[in-house]
Amino acid sequence: METLAMHISNGIINGPVAAVFAALALAALTLCVLRGRRDLDDRLAPMAGLVAAFIFAVQMLNFPIFTAGVSGHLLGGALAALLVGPWVGALCVAVVLVVQALVFGDGGVAMLGLNITNMALLGTAAAYLLVALLLRVLPRTPAGLAVTAFVSSVLSVLVASQGFVVQYWLGGTADLGGNLVGLAGTMAGAHLLIGIGEGLITATTVVTVAKVRPDLVYALRGLRPAAAPAVPAVGGVR
Repeated sequence: METLAMHISNGIINGPVAAVFAALALAALTLCVLRGRRDLDDRLAPMAGLVAAFIFAVQMLNFPIFTAGVSGHLLGGALAALLVGPWVGALCVAVVLVVQALVFGDGGVAMLGLNITNMALLGTAAAYLLVALLLRVLPRTPAGLAVTAFVSSVLSVLVASQGFVVQYWLGGTADLGGNLVGLAGTMAGAHLLIGIGEGLITATTVVTVAKVRPDLVYALRGLRPAAAPAVPAVGGVR
């Protein structure tokens, strides 16, 4: 394949497979809407808009991967999961992908279900699962949060890239001569480097937000210190 873009263009995957993943993506996004409504509050609602706008802006900036002859950009799954949670985060990434496909032609419109599945659903879910695990074992410091953001970003990008490999195995329009393992390795190698770049961006962004407003980081909401116990009344004085 001449390019290794995560935004799948029209014609790379056949119509029936694209239609199946479109239906799966629609069902998953419906679930995200239903579950995400429970999380939305006065802080998360505006934060979701800011996250979507930030991911959209950063995705427009590509950085070269010289060893692979391609360029990469932030996918945003880990960043969204850390800041607004998995349900709302998946919706943020999906909205960005829809706008890019319809307005900028980045990824085929007929392939939206495939792209949303890989980057918005698989990437965000994998990132948040690892975030939930790492925040239980790493120190809850800026350094621990940075490591969590970096590692979850790398995993998110790798999982998204392998999602494409599975989709190509199911309905790729070009014959790879049975070299699916080669495709998987090539995608993993290129996107590992992309994931490192994304990890640095995500770690810097999340740690910066956490230092200023830790209450705006969804992943840290369950880590608040317990409230001090009430002092019992003694001698009629509270």
